[in-house]
Amino acid sequence: MHAAVEASIQPSLQTGLRIAQINTRHANLRQSKFTSPYAQFGHEFFWIDKLLVRLHTLIVETVLLWPDEQATQAFAEHLAALPALRNALIELHGDLGAGKTTFVRHLLRALGVQGRIKSPSYAVVEPYAVDMPQGELSIWHFDLYRFADPREFEEAGFRDLLASPGLKLVEWPEKARGVLPTPDLALHITALANDSREVKAVAHTTRGQELLA
Repeated sequence: MHAAVEASIQPSLQTGLRIAQINTRHANLRQSKFTSPYAQFGHEFFWIDKLLVRLHTLIVETVLLWPDEQATQAFAEHLAALPALRNALIELHGDLGAGKTTFVRHLLRALGVQGRIKSPSYAVVEPYAVDMPQGELSIWHFDLYRFADPREFEEAGFRDLLASPGLKLVEWPEKARGVLPTPDLALHITALANDSREVKAVAHTTRGQELLA
C-alpha cells in the first residue's frame, strides 16, 4: 500500500492507474472502508485514503464534525493562526441556516476584527482591515446569494478584489460558478438534526492543503 501511495504523488506521469477506492468517514473517528478493491475510479479522479487525486492536481478532502458552536469557533481560531490563511480564497457552501456566516464571524473575531460584523447579504461584500505583526491584513467577505447571473460578478468588478492581496471569504460561490477562480479551500457545511454540523473540507491548492494540515 505504501508503494501505491508514493507512486501516486506525481499523477501527471501515470496513466490507467488502478487504486483501491476508499470511502472516508468522519476524520475524528478515523474510519475508512474499502468499497471496491483495485476498482478504477475513471480517467480523472481516484481515491487514496483521504486524498482525492485528479490528474495534474492533488485535491485533499476530509470530513469534520462540529458538535456545537464551540467546535465551530475552535476550528476558526485554528485557521486564524495559520500563515497560509493570509492570502487564501475560501468558499463556504451550505443551505440557508447551515452556519456559513456564523463560521465567518468566528474567523473574523479570531483574526482581530472589532465591532459589529454584518452579513453582506445586501451589500454583497463587506471589507475589513486588521493590523497584524506581518502587516495589515485585508479581508473581503462576499455573499453572492442575490446574484441571478454569474456575469453580475464580473460587472461588479469583483475579479480585481479577488486578485488583490488578502483573505477572501465567499458565501454562495455557486452563484458565480464559472467566473470565480479556483478556491484554496472549500467548506461544505451541512446542519444535522442535533444542531451539530458536518463539514466536508476540500483543499484545491497547496495553500489549502496547508490549512487542512
